[in-house]
Amino acid sequence: MEKAEKLLRYREANKTAWKGQIVFAGSSLMEMFPVEKLLGERGIDVTVYNRGIGGYVTREMLDNLDVCVTDLQPRRVFINIGTNDLSDASLSLEEVMGRYDEIITAIEQKVPGVRIYMMAYYPINYDAAEDFMKTCLLVRTNEKIAAANKLVEQLAMKHGQRYIDVNRALKDELGRLKAEYTIEGMHIKEDGYRAIMDDLIPYVTEA
Repeated sequence: MEKAEKLLRYREANKTAWKGQIVFAGSSLMEMFPVEKLLGERGIDVTVYNRGIGGYVTREMLDNLDVCVTDLQPRRVFINIGTNDLSDASLSLEEVMGRYDEIITAIEQKVPGVRIYMMAYYPINYDAAEDFMKTCLLVRTNEKIAAANKLVEQLAMKHGQRYIDVNRALKDELGRLKAEYTIEGMHIKEDGYRAIMDDLIPYVTEA
């Protein structure tokens, strides 16, 4: 029910939102990103609408793309969707990317000229994970994430859109999500999001 409530809230908010702004869309890793706050800390005055919905998979985003993206007619869209699909061992990467492809195609059709930034999936840290999260992270491994990121990059090239990897500051020496930045092995604390801003800002502010 929580997803449905967020969708209704976003649908209502979209009615008075400004068109032609920046949208961040995806699942919980996007919803939890306090991007407006962190940009404000840097003195960057842009309008960003965060339309992330925790728990969303590619199918749900595709089914509700109007509320999450296209009703806002944004000039730029930053997307991080599909990590929850990666936690489902029954889904192949090809299936996930097929739906991601549909999402990008639909946005391009409904928002002509939009610039789409397809964000690399963030790393996880199994060794720093809470016990309840470990079963999930046996499926959603950093190796699987790396393979998926290659496919996201290829998908971006296919569409002539942007693949961006802002994970540099999040990774430890083993390529895992730094323990001090993770809540339970997968989700990211505010300081983790703050750490990636130097790499993200050039994309948010580019002409």
